[in-house]
Amino acid sequence: MIPAAIGIAQQSVRFARQSPAPALTLFCDFDGPIVDVSDRYYHTYRIGLAETQAIYQQQGVHLPIHYLHKEQFWQMKQERTPDPEIAMRSGLQGEQIDHFLTCVKDIVNRPDLLHQDQIQPGVKWALALLASQGVRLVLVTLRQQVQARQMLRNHGLDGLFSSIWGAADDHAAYLNQSDHKTQLLQQAMAYSYRDSMTESWMVGDTEADVLAGQAMGIPTIALTCGIRSSAYLQKFAPSRIHADLLSAAHYLTQLLQAAA
Repeated sequence: MIPAAIGIAQQSVRFARQSPAPALTLFCDFDGPIVDVSDRYYHTYRIGLAETQAIYQQQGVHLPIHYLHKEQFWQMKQERTPDPEIAMRSGLQGEQIDHFLTCVKDIVNRPDLLHQDQIQPGVKWALALLASQGVRLVLVTLRQQVQARQMLRNHGLDGLFSSIWGAADDHAAYLNQSDHKTQLLQQAMAYSYRDSMTESWMVGDTEADVLAGQAMGIPTIALTCGIRSSAYLQKFAPSRIHADLLSAAHYLTQLLQAAA
């Protein structure tokens, strides 16, 4: 999963050595803090139900599908309701659920669906504010690195990050496993600290981000603008909880100004 990311990071480290030491290093997740994936995930859910219904229809079996509204669906995702339970509440049972889960996993990162992702409100201001304060921004995401870099480039944001670390596995972001995030963060930190050791924070929207930061011994900021609710994130005791990246950026800026 890591080799594709390492090449980018090594180039960025060489560049950073020619620059002043950063005031702070912020390791930032992609899906959630920077990108809103809710439309794509909900659309994938609906496609998965429709395709499962079509499979059984061909066998002469009518499935009483009940489509959740997006608000219902996203609330369940934010409370980390298991996908089998979401499928069950949508009218599926038994092997039907397995068909649905396989379908969702296969299509969630399909190129023709990725255009539904949108940059979160306030992100451009947040990143610009952090950069203006000398914060080194490092992207650490379980999204495919190529996908993350391309979307940042499309919005003129890729140049704000000193390095971009991502997965090679199409399914890593959807599975969102904390041990994968911890391994990626560990390597990102090792390369970032080769040029200078600075105070560091981890910001993300899931338990994987919080647990990864805690495993590496750095403070964490959990954001509620993504796929987890405030109540759910509180269970993992992040250092801070903020509504979005802009709010977190203002807080970190205040810290830097107070320390100056």
